[in-house]
Amino acid sequence: MRTAIAVATAALMAGAMLPPAAPASAAPSAPDSGTAALAAHLPELRAAADDAYRIDQTLTDADGTHVRYQRTYRGLRVAGGDFILHTGRDGRHQGASVALDRPLNLSTTARVSAATAVRAAKAHFTGTITATGSPELFVDASSGTGRLAWETVLHGWQPDGQTPSKLHVVTDAVTGSHLGSFDEIMTVTGTGHGIYAGTVPVDTTLSGATYRMVDPLRGNGYTCDMNNTLTCTTFADTDNIWGNHLQSNRQSAGADAHFASARTYDYFKLVHGRNGIFGTGAGVPSRVHYGNSYVNAFWDGTQMTYGDGLGNAKPLVSLDIAGHEMTHGVMGTTGLRYAGESGGLNEATADIFGSMIEFYAAAPGDPGDYVIGEKIDVNNNGTPLRYMNNPALDGASHGCWSTSTKNLDMHYSSGVANHFFFNLAEGSGATAYGTSPLCGAVPAVTGIGRAKAEKIWFRAATVYFTSTTSYVNTTTPGNTARAYTLQAASALYGQCSPEYRTVQAAWTSVNVPGSDQACPSGPVYTLAASPTSASVNPGSSVTTTITSTLIGAPAETVSLTATGLPAGATASFVPSSINSANGTSTLTIATIAVTAPGTYPVLVTGTSPGSTRTTVFNLTVNGPPACTATNPADVAILDLTTVESPVSVSGCPGYARPNSTVTVNILHTYIGDLVVDLVAPDGTVVNLHNRTGGSADNINQTYTVNLATKIANGTWKLRVRDAATADTGTVDTWTLRL
Repeated sequence: MRTAIAVATAALMAGAMLPPAAPASAAPSAPDSGTAALAAHLPELRAAADDAYRIDQTLTDADGTHVRYQRTYRGLRVAGGDFILHTGRDGRHQGASVALDRPLNLSTTARVSAATAVRAAKAHFTGTITATGSPELFVDASSGTGRLAWETVLHGWQPDGQTPSKLHVVTDAVTGSHLGSFDEIMTVTGTGHGIYAGTVPVDTTLSGATYRMVDPLRGNGYTCDMNNTLTCTTFADTDNIWGNHLQSNRQSAGADAHFASARTYDYFKLVHGRNGIFGTGAGVPSRVHYGNSYVNAFWDGTQMTYGDGLGNAKPLVSLDIAGHEMTHGVMGTTGLRYAGESGGLNEATADIFGSMIEFYAAAPGDPGDYVIGEKIDVNNNGTPLRYMNNPALDGASHGCWSTSTKNLDMHYSSGVANHFFFNLAEGSGATAYGTSPLCGAVPAVTGIGRAKAEKIWFRAATVYFTSTTSYVNTTTPGNTARAYTLQAASALYGQCSPEYRTVQAAWTSVNVPGSDQACPSGPVYTLAASPTSASVNPGSSVTTTITSTLIGAPAETVSLTATGLPAGATASFVPSSINSANGTSTLTIATIAVTAPGTYPVLVTGTSPGSTRTTVFNLTVNGPPACTATNPADVAILDLTTVESPVSVSGCPGYARPNSTVTVNILHTYIGDLVVDLVAPDGTVVNLHNRTGGSADNINQTYTVNLATKIANGTWKLRVRDAATADTGTVDTWTLRL
């Protein structure tokens, strides 16, 4: 349960909602996560006295914790008021992604009635309305400043009578003017010919003597035949052989859709650590043979639907189209508004991952490329929908940013980001996937490869993008795709790393400027400790290796120092100086008999003539032996079960310490399935790990927890719950230091 907590002039509270999005994929939020950082950085968040906030999502990765908040103002949700607080592994504030330009200051009394807003909304609906939602009064801050507005949701059918519509219309609550609209049903229009993936594996379920097109490995996602009606029947067969490569066999389109759904699921899980399309492990329903001569495919927030194309002869079930549409579901957590340049980034994200899924799937009949919809032949002349290497080839898309890009349809303004991604991955000029032109007299780009480029875009889109992120923002320059992809590249590969510099060059190559500073031409390096943490008994010593990695020539001599040691402890480096080009030094930290127990983040600093770099080594000084307990017995962790491993503490006087530690060693093949808690003798539960880490193997970590209110003596338990199927493991050993 999320609780309200006073924070300076603001509060954390449940309530506000942004426009609908697919289920979030990150780990469940801790109730108070990020509260201290929120209180300390209100000015940076453009906080107003009447603001309130709630945690929407918490994501923890190797670089720290990223807490996404939604904002309300005088009880009204604020569309465009979202922000993300970033905290490093050492607990230090690492900045924020903020959509607002300035604190909100407006009246929340509407001059335009709800009934007037409904009438205005209906005037902007083309097609047939079947239901009208109640207008919601909210603060529209999509432009960076706030204005009072009504949002009315109209349900119905688009003019073709077959495509569903869920149109959100925004009306100014003071003037009555139309502020914009977006359709929650995201579609791609095209035509196709034939079946595309070739001979591919499909995972099905056997019941008696009948196979059903239900994928047991991916959350029971299923594929059904609508038979050109509104009723869908799951495909069934007796020989587990589906289709014959021809549209005349209804199973052929089903096999393509089922394969595309499986590969999309696998791509996001195995490449990016997301547990399926929805982030919950659930599978995706795929409906084929929809409507009559329906030249479209769409994602409606819960399922995929594919038409058969012109004359019901050309189904829209190609890999990149399927991946594009399902990416809209995956990326729903970013909340990118479907308008202007934000809408272009929304569509580009779908194009980018649609292409990456096509590469990942490696289907014999549909190899990876950087053109969208080439198999469905939308133009009936062999040309694709869009070209990522040179977007202008379609005659409508912008491949170079200009001040008019924001006025384009989102499928065409997406070209700027598509072109950026192509140059980032493959480089400019002549490539194996076509020639990519430069936008003006700018340096050529050498690509970093798809594997790194897709990681950068995914992190930027899921960790940093706000609802109003755009290409260029003169009032809030930090709320741009360029700024956030650079932040992602820095987190993944290092500030001013080759990858970081290529992101800069790729945006420049498509005419997207930025306020980021140029990387120095001199030496740049990183420092790292291995191991990053260790425990020591008072009076003993511990060692770690400090390594420098050069990411920008020439090399220099780096002098090493350490700060943050506990009282009485000393640090020594051998050697005391290293070369920034892959130099190493052994750091020894010696404690004394009376060194106070606790965990100390020791800051290691490397200083060279050209720059300064740091890394953190976490030193844990153990408490008295009677206050330490270990259970080395293995405990099996089966699917969807909860197990406990107890330790008994006796002879430890009084209360536990505020900086008690729990060292956990769990063997498991998918730690994103696990919830790990410490249970005190009085039954209090302290969460240590809450389904973070995605597909990473094993938990080997020391957690620092405040147990100052708990009596030390008694039976303590490590409780482990496996919350998803397909992966199992073992509690190897754990140690409690009170």
